[in-house]
Amino acid sequence: MKQSAAERPDPTTQRKAAIARGAALEHTGKVTVAPIPSFDLDRTIFKTLEGKAARFVVSTRVGKEAHWNPADAQAVQAEYAAARAAHPLPAVSPELMQFLVSECDFDVEHADGSFLDHLYFCFEYTVQHYPQQSPLVMFLHSILGTGTNTFAMTADKIPALRALMSPEDWKQVEAFPSVLRLLYAGPLRQELRDNVHRADAIDSISFHRVIDNAPITLSGRDLWTALNYQLIHLVDFLPVANWATHQNDTSFILFRDLYDLLEAAGKREAMVGYTPAASPRKLQGEPQGVGAWLTTLIPVSVSERMAAKSVARFSERIGHSLDYRISWAGSTGG
Repeated sequence: MKQSAAERPDPTTQRKAAIARGAALEHTGKVTVAPIPSFDLDRTIFKTLEGKAARFVVSTRVGKEAHWNPADAQAVQAEYAAARAAHPLPAVSPELMQFLVSECDFDVEHADGSFLDHLYFCFEYTVQHYPQQSPLVMFLHSILGTGTNTFAMTADKIPALRALMSPEDWKQVEAFPSVLRLLYAGPLRQELRDNVHRADAIDSISFHRVIDNAPITLSGRDLWTALNYQLIHLVDFLPVANWATHQNDTSFILFRDLYDLLEAAGKREAMVGYTPAASPRKLQGEPQGVGAWLTTLIPVSVSERMAAKSVARFSERIGHSLDYRISWAGSTGG
């Protein structure tokens, strides 16, 4: 059934827990994880992924669902209901909602639910845990493209969308898909990490918009805001359980690195609690076949390089440049 952007879906229990507690959470012992029956990667945002090996790895990582212990699910539901009562969701303007309904196509799955489930999760989380910034950015963060070249709208509709948004919101929305790809590509993270001692010395960063390769420039302050939005976004891609085993999940790798980077730079503004996995590397409540088990043995460094190469290929296919340039205060170089 085709979903409408005007209809807010009920979040999964994992999403409800994250929203209620303002954290990335591991739920080992509270869930049983099983493959999704008849899972079809071509119905997800990963449908454009090529190569049998890459498709198998991604399918094993995202093609599964959590079945919660009833008591734990009820506890999460109670916390979530209290959070929603304490933090009402702001309304989206009727004009913008009409644009989303009539001009955009969100009819693609996001492994655990639809693409809209993901957008609404990011929106709700930001309302409660990043209140100093606009949650609308996270409701629209992937409208100009995902990391796998799926697009909810075409570039010719950009003027109409931009007219319905504030300049500040638009600036972050148009940049979001590009910043995500730059993070996966690697060099941006490395440059920022090498310069955490002068995190406030970024004058600007220039890069290219994913959907049409148009040039974009953000101030240093806006870049750190964008990275906080990215951290919230990654919360929705983390394994529900057995973190010690799934350390090489690419989204989990990026989440950990970005979290550490923001902490080191003193720039984590969004409330995102995180405690590294302390349990041993032993699956609990998540039976696996040999193939799925083998994917968990891929070294983190190899998994990270694979993700970077994948992003580069996706950008190359659509003529999107991953080049960027940071202008540092007091520096004439890049």
